[in-house]
Amino acid sequence: MRSCGDRTAGKGGAVLRRKLRTMLERYRDLFYAEAETMRGFMALLMKPRNTGIPWTQEEIRKLKLHIRRLARYIPFLVIFLLPFGTLMLPAMAEVLDRRRTARNG
Repeated sequence: MRSCGDRTAGKGGAVLRRKLRTMLERYRDLFYAEAETMRGFMALLMKPRNTGIPWTQEEIRKLKLHIRRLARYIPFLVIFLLPFGTLMLPAMAEVLDRRRTARNG
């Protein structure tokens, strides 16, 4: 049985994903254009979705460096650089994934 706090967190997460999706879709073309100039960024961002293996601390550090660069052009990405912003990285990967479903395995 879920407590009231669990339902609130679930709704909050859905709202956050919806807002994130809206903002990323607004800047999608610019995001992809800039991401193509950063070697390995998209592969690293999609690693957990493609392989099921979580990011290491070093990979998270690299992602933050790439996001810092992207934030120069897309200011709202700064939220991913704030404390606990890395908790939203899977949501970013989900929104930016061009496939409809995650890979199995």
